[in-house]
Amino acid sequence: MRLLPAGDRALLAEFDSLAGALAAHAAWGMNAPVGVLELVPAARTVLVRIDPAVLGLGHAEHWLRATASAGEGGAGSRGARGGRSIPIAVEYDGEDLAAVAEAWGCTVAEVAERHAAVEWVCAFSGFAPGFPYLVPAALLSDAEAADPLPALPRRATSRPRVPAGAVALAAEYCGVYPRESPGGWQLIGRTDAVLWDAAREQPALIAPGDRVRFVPVESIGGPAAEAARDAPPAPIAPDRALRVLDPGPRTLVQDLGRPGLAHLGVGAAGAMDRAAHRLANRLVGNPEHAATLEVLLGGLVLALPAGAWVAVTGGTGPVTLDGRPVAPRTAVRAERDGAELRLGMLEHGLRAVLAVRGGVDVPATLGSRSRDTLAGLGPAPLAAGDALPLGPEPPTPVPAVDLVPLDPPTDGAVELAVRPGPRRDWFERAAWQALLDAEWTVSARSDRTGVRLDGPVLAREPSAVGRELPSEGMLPGSIQVSPDGAPTVLGPDAPVTGGYPVIAVVTDAALDLLAQLRPGQPVRLRLATGRR
Repeated sequence: MRLLPAGDRALLAEFDSLAGALAAHAAWGMNAPVGVLELVPAARTVLVRIDPAVLGLGHAEHWLRATASAGEGGAGSRGARGGRSIPIAVEYDGEDLAAVAEAWGCTVAEVAERHAAVEWVCAFSGFAPGFPYLVPAALLSDAEAADPLPALPRRATSRPRVPAGAVALAAEYCGVYPRESPGGWQLIGRTDAVLWDAAREQPALIAPGDRVRFVPVESIGGPAAEAARDAPPAPIAPDRALRVLDPGPRTLVQDLGRPGLAHLGVGAAGAMDRAAHRLANRLVGNPEHAATLEVLLGGLVLALPAGAWVAVTGGTGPVTLDGRPVAPRTAVRAERDGAELRLGMLEHGLRAVLAVRGGVDVPATLGSRSRDTLAGLGPAPLAAGDALPLGPEPPTPVPAVDLVPLDPPTDGAVELAVRPGPRRDWFERAAWQALLDAEWTVSARSDRTGVRLDGPVLAREPSAVGRELPSEGMLPGSIQVSPDGAPTVLGPDAPVTGGYPVIAVVTDAALDLLAQLRPGQPVRLRLATGRR
């Protein structure tokens, strides 16, 4: 086992094999100390996320090394024998079927026969909620066993759209796409099985440890039931609600997210500017986890019920209530039913946070009201005519605060503190120096999944050029570097696993700054000092 740094709130444990990673994951999961937030298994690694306020990285490293040997051996057979047995009907008509047949030196019909003859085990989930990384059961039972199917590379160019239900191969893995998404795996067939349904007691059809057999059929009943997956909840007629008159460019419901579900491929999501979210809730007397509205660029217009208290934090711009100006970071009360709250376009920062006393009480998905824009979980972006119900009156009063002395987000250069990432050694020394010395520019190709930085190319070491990284756990703030040498800082809606090397990780204290970065804004990365 190698323990690699992953910023100030995680360690990445690397193993020689998938079986070794799963063994350690099982052992650690049985006796994790307080302060371990999540264990994210992947192809050859386990990402160990901690709360540094509770458990220091040094203590976490000691615990991991002391207990890793307890998981040696046995996990492979456990993975092969345990779990449920799930048949998946598949029609072998994928776009890459002929290319796979050529790579394997067989006919198209033989590809289907060989694939269906394998018993598969879900080793881990990632990429998207419910996306299973399936491996042949024989490889987990016997580390020396030969792969029953030849490994396949990912496509050189990722497809912008892979349909839900697509059955695909890459490296030694087989996967099934739970919903329409981009993807670079080799498509060999499709199924109408619903891989993910957040309304089910067990949302993921295939969970880690489950065994899968693919059953060839001549025809399936149609495309996977995407409409059923994403069907909106039944309309509500709340007694007290915010009415959306104009949603602006994009307004989302957010709370503090849904951490702890990475084993199902579900990221935490949640407020991108956590400090602004917490402050807005405090100003109206809410608990910090109450759902708020995250307003991109401004432009939101709401009709408030009489007596509603609201506060706006984060990015700043003109705010009025029934035409009267509202000071930034100030709680105000609607004196009449239908009072109009208007957020103008933001003058500083990119995202404003609006809290209303009682919180936005839309239905929760997997314990959270946050919208995950990549996974499509949680309430849809606001639209004109929506009615957002309010929660019950909280027990705490609206605090008597005259002024919150905070500056608006800066329009100038922003400094982000970083610590080394687990794959720093994949890059030339000059690339590491360029990462810290260059003035980067925020790309317009940035969103809640990641903030792309434009600047110098970060070149890999010669031994890492053209090399593929097996999927491994990611966390918000990870700075992934794509094959073109461009860094992207992962945001709250990024996938829980990824295949690009992470050169550095933004510290937890600096993470909220990402929410307010505008396209074209300069950024400098500074190496954090002090204790890990």
